[in-house]
Amino acid sequence: MKPAWYRTKSIGVLMHAVIWLLFFLLPILLRPPYPSHQPPEPPPPMEGRNEVFSWFNFFTDLWLILVFYFNTQVLVPAYIYKRKYGAFAVSHVLIIAGLLTFNYVLFSLFIQGTFLSWHMPLQFILFPYLLVVASGMIYRLIRDKMQEEQFVQEKENENLKTELSLLRLQVSPHFMFNVLNNMVALARKQSEQLEPSLIKLSSLMRYMLYEAEGKVLLDKEIEYLQSFIDLQRQRFEGSIRVTVNAGYYDNHLYIEPMLLIPFVENAFKHGQDITGDGQIQIEWMTKDRTLFFTVRNKYTADEVMIRDKTSGIGLQNVKRRLNLLYREQHTLTIRGDGEWFDVFLQITL
Repeated sequence: MKPAWYRTKSIGVLMHAVIWLLFFLLPILLRPPYPSHQPPEPPPPMEGRNEVFSWFNFFTDLWLILVFYFNTQVLVPAYIYKRKYGAFAVSHVLIIAGLLTFNYVLFSLFIQGTFLSWHMPLQFILFPYLLVVASGMIYRLIRDKMQEEQFVQEKENENLKTELSLLRLQVSPHFMFNVLNNMVALARKQSEQLEPSLIKLSSLMRYMLYEAEGKVLLDKEIEYLQSFIDLQRQRFEGSIRVTVNAGYYDNHLYIEPMLLIPFVENAFKHGQDITGDGQIQIEWMTKDRTLFFTVRNKYTADEVMIRDKTSGIGLQNVKRRLNLLYREQHTLTIRGDGEWFDVFLQITL
């Protein structure tokens, strides 16, 4: 997965460069201005010491930059994360001693007689050192926390994709099992509808294998649904009356594929009636980017209990997919009153 632009290495290097530039310029930016009515008094002659002080400040800042990265890249992972706080403190005491020695030698060589006591260099560098160390620790902890959260999010996304793929694989064989049974029935009857039915089955398989990747146009899903209904009508001709009320729908909307089929498949499975009085009513429409989908079928409670013992897992799968894909953007209501089994689905697309 391609990282966001603000997480690229080039942006990170640029941000670090800007921050350290401000760090070098901080003494100049914080220097108090002289009053406009009073010109500054000329400083006493320093015999070249100003240049030495400038180099001293430069090398001190450079040392602090090295301390920052050594602290964040080496000391924090090696000691803080492993709870070796004593070793962490000793390491910084040694670093401060090295920095003090550097300052002492520099002052002794180039500014003799000035700041020869240890407490003056310590007072001069202690606060910047502690600030750099503290900011480095905070930076490393926040960065690692963000990377850990990003890793967990990516892992969850991959798990979600895998789970959705498995759910779709479970739905597809169940659907194909019923459709192939329909083909067998037509072949036994030597029906003239076998050839057009095979063509429809071919288009359905093409949709399932090649087009149902990611979100698809609602128009494609409706076309797939209509072909499925036509095939099932042929299979249950004379035993189930199927009424389809296809309302207006926006064909520019997108939907996750194969979400509607399990409800229709379940209606055909339980809408059969030994008296030949099976009824199924299917309706769909869209309004304000919302899909309204309804499936109703007559059923007998005793027959439903018998079929459920050997039924597939289509409804459970589609419920799981809806919860994973649409979460708070859908409403699913399933109810039965002993005569009609109703499914009402509303999805914001």
